[in-house]
Amino acid sequence: MKIAIIGSTQYYSKFISHKADMEQLGHKVRMPALDDHDMDALQIMTFNLDLIKWADRVDIIWDCRSTCTWGDFCMAFALGKEVGIVYLEEKLMRDVVVNYGKEVI
Repeated sequence: MKIAIIGSTQYYSKFISHKADMEQLGHKVRMPALDDHDMDALQIMTFNLDLIKWADRVDIIWDCRSTCTWGDFCMAFALGKEVGIVYLEEKLMRDVVVNYGKEVI
């Protein structure tokens, strides 16, 4: 199977680990262009779109805040790609507001 990894730059070490695990199982794995690549935002999105088109499955490692990863996920969704959830950050600012605030009428 061809697997594309998408996700938040801060989890790069998780990308490397997941890539190694999947390759050990015999899959072909490609990594995304991230913020630290020598590309502008449009080039990164185009690179990742081609990556997602190539893949049979798109595996996500995401902090649930990165808008670029959200864009990559939406491309995978629009293309009807299977999405594997490897890691999703559970601590969100939305949760802080919900737990602290009170609903008003």
